[in-house]
Amino acid sequence: MAKKEEPKEVKETKKEAPKKEAPKKEAPKAEAPKEAKKEKKEEKKHEKHEGEGEGKEHPKKERKGAPKEGKKEVPKAKEGEPEIRHIVRIANSDLEGKRSVQYALTGIKGISRRIAKIISTNSGLDPKATIGYLKDAELEKLQSSVDNITTIVPTWMVNKQNDIMSGEDRHLIGIDVMLGLNEDLNLMKKMRSYKGVRHDKGLRVRGQRTRSTGRKGRTVGVTRAAIQAKAAAAKEGEKKEEPKGVGK
Repeated sequence: MAKKEEPKEVKETKKEAPKKEAPKKEAPKAEAPKEAKKEKKEEKKHEKHEGEGEGKEHPKKERKGAPKEGKKEVPKAKEGEPEIRHIVRIANSDLEGKRSVQYALTGIKGISRRIAKIISTNSGLDPKATIGYLKDAELEKLQSSVDNITTIVPTWMVNKQNDIMSGEDRHLIGIDVMLGLNEDLNLMKKMRSYKGVRHDKGLRVRGQRTRSTGRKGRTVGVTRAAIQAKAAAAKEGEKKEEPKGVGK
């Protein structure tokens, strides 16, 4: 079979079509060192801030809840006044000298903020004054007012009303608070009152529930495995006790 000849025009177009060249791969450029890049960024930042208020320091924004730097400074002594006393001794208890009179007196057991304010005003002192800067005469006034607290405070603020032994209204301070509490507990236990019995057994006194709370060191519930082990031990003991000649 003879091959069909292509027309001349088609042959000419095939010859004229240029061949597509493959894209040349460019050599990778050498990366600039990191230090040079950082320097360029810093220069750009300086250029931006040059026009905007030179020499001004921008305040740092404080984060919420972040701890503040530095500790509270102790109040400095004024000119012509003695140095602060860091510990003040009143009613056999050590009080912080840098605190105010009203809040420093709360360091004594049995004195609350309200009673401390009454005591400071009764002794003629400013409740907001720092107790470490007070003079000896002023501290003696505080001591005397603390000793005679039952005459200063109204009866409804006293912590030991209608005492069982004496029948008087007293206000206990310091070590006397714990001693008075122990005396009351021992008296209730001797009387065998409901509260005394509950205190003696170590149970809740004020009507709380005890089914699911107040379990201190006791065994909670009984496991089934323990019951089964006891039953098995009892059966083995019974078998051993049976005489040998009974079966014959």
